[in-house]
Amino acid sequence: MPVIPEPSKDSPLYRSRHSLSHVMAQAVQKLHPGTLLGFGPPIDDGFYYDFLFPEGTEISKGELKAIEKEMRRIIGQDQAFEQEELPGDEALERIRAMGEPHKLEYAQELLARGNETLGFYTNGPFVDMCEGPHVASTSELPREGFKLHSVAGAYWRGDERNAMLTRIYAYAYSDKVELRERIDAVEQAKNQDHKVLGPKLGIYVIEDKVGKGLPLWLPNGAIIRRELEKLAAELEFEFGYLPVATPHITKADLYRTSGHLPLYEEVMYPPLRMFEDAAAGGSAAEEGEGEPELYYLKPMNCPHHHMIFGAEPRSYRDLPLRLTEYGTVYRFERSGQLQGLARVRGMTMNDAHLYVTRDQLKSEFKAVMELHRRYYELFDFQNYFLRLSLWDPDDEKRKNKYFDDPEAWAFTQKIVQEALEELDLWYKVAPGEAAFYGPKVDFQFESVLEKEFSVSTNQLDFAVPGRFGLKYIDRDGTEQTPYCIHRAPLGTHERFIAFLIEHYGGAFPTWLAPLQVLVIPVSEKHEEYARKVQSTLRRNMVRADVDNGDASMGKKIRNGSIRKIPMLLIVGANEEADGSVTVRRYGIQEQQTMRLDAFAEMVDAEIRERRHVIAAD
Repeated sequence: MPVIPEPSKDSPLYRSRHSLSHVMAQAVQKLHPGTLLGFGPPIDDGFYYDFLFPEGTEISKGELKAIEKEMRRIIGQDQAFEQEELPGDEALERIRAMGEPHKLEYAQELLARGNETLGFYTNGPFVDMCEGPHVASTSELPREGFKLHSVAGAYWRGDERNAMLTRIYAYAYSDKVELRERIDAVEQAKNQDHKVLGPKLGIYVIEDKVGKGLPLWLPNGAIIRRELEKLAAELEFEFGYLPVATPHITKADLYRTSGHLPLYEEVMYPPLRMFEDAAAGGSAAEEGEGEPELYYLKPMNCPHHHMIFGAEPRSYRDLPLRLTEYGTVYRFERSGQLQGLARVRGMTMNDAHLYVTRDQLKSEFKAVMELHRRYYELFDFQNYFLRLSLWDPDDEKRKNKYFDDPEAWAFTQKIVQEALEELDLWYKVAPGEAAFYGPKVDFQFESVLEKEFSVSTNQLDFAVPGRFGLKYIDRDGTEQTPYCIHRAPLGTHERFIAFLIEHYGGAFPTWLAPLQVLVIPVSEKHEEYARKVQSTLRRNMVRADVDNGDASMGKKIRNGSIRKIPMLLIVGANEEADGSVTVRRYGIQEQQTMRLDAFAEMVDAEIRERRHVIAAD
């Protein structure tokens, strides 16, 4: 089965990072007595540990240096890592004596799952419940190969209903040379962060007077959105989708029927309380008569699409029915979770819902995966993985989240896994991360700052169409309930464009670039010809402009490069006489002179075919 393997726990670097996390926890508890422990695992570039500090404790950058100093002192003590396994009751007694309530909660959960013993590791005075592995002694750890670099908030067990802990992150490598390379790479990545490049390139801004998480798309960003919508319209037409459009608000009952309201109300904007008579000019609201209607800004499009499916009689001949919409939705994410365009409160989603028969389920799911592949090849995306999110019937905390239909879960999960394997796609399995109505496949990306996000999704829904009473007449004349596939290959404009900015470093392919061609006249005498070139290109729907400013030609070229414009056209006396242009591509020093009509034909083909011809800086 093509499941992506987890990182090996036997590697020396894994053991080193894991051991350093224990050393950091020991250092923190010595410097801040009374600090409680959460989890402290190795990660791809180091490790972290979650702490509940005593009230009033603040962790600053200066404090990180103090913790590092104490860690090096501990490393120098040559503390041995000693392992022991304790039976359940003894293990719980040990943890109670340690005074670690978070560890106790987790230990009780492990024992309830069937573990008969629990592992502990001791180094010096520090004891932690842990399965390992670790190095033999702290003397094996690289004194100059780690650095504590940031602090963040993290809910215990990732559940916002739990206590907020303080997470300290660290880089950890074999030596200071590898560590330095990592730090330099992170600093370079910050220059490609979409939160830096986006406003700098005139793509979007976020203003407090509008609201946190509500981006304003500037002209350059609006052009990118329009190009993505055009791409989606063309491919979805090819794949047999039908466009629909739905309102931004709806009555609360729609989300009660779908089952979303009790599960998502905490991330929905508060309802609008409307009295129908008052809206029509009556006085019911003033007099407090009658019950108000509750309207919500829509947090998702699927219930509206279900209503469109149910708006007219359906036959098996109508299926599969593929409804698509770039629909705007609103979710009141916590302010601490907002991150530029990657996590916002207002987003426009490349949404579609496919209504299918049981026999069509696998083939349609595979067709959606093929559509994802077409998009990802076009953008040359490679740094991502698939996450298969499944139902976990043993997860007590999420038990009430899922539709209680074990047979349907087993069938739909089998369909999704078979589809992935038949397409020879590699994936990671995530038990307990399924949607409440069925299993799903998410396309996981890392930002340049290595925060993981779901950018695209493909979900199988066996439950909600039945809640809406959706039916179609089958071949034998019986009424059947369709299955539904929820999919968003281009995700939302906001998150997808955030990743495009970082993926291309702001240097978009010509077809996607807000300004595709900048014409630079050598002097004022050639501005008229420059305008002629611009007019010729714009008649072919090429986004072209003329730089007629007072700066020198050299500075205009540098400015065009800073703006990451794909093509600069230099025009002077020779070009005007020959009816030609001198072409400079972004990132390439060599110039090429060609006739204007030949250039116009070349750039038209490049845009029409959406070629990927970006050169590196």
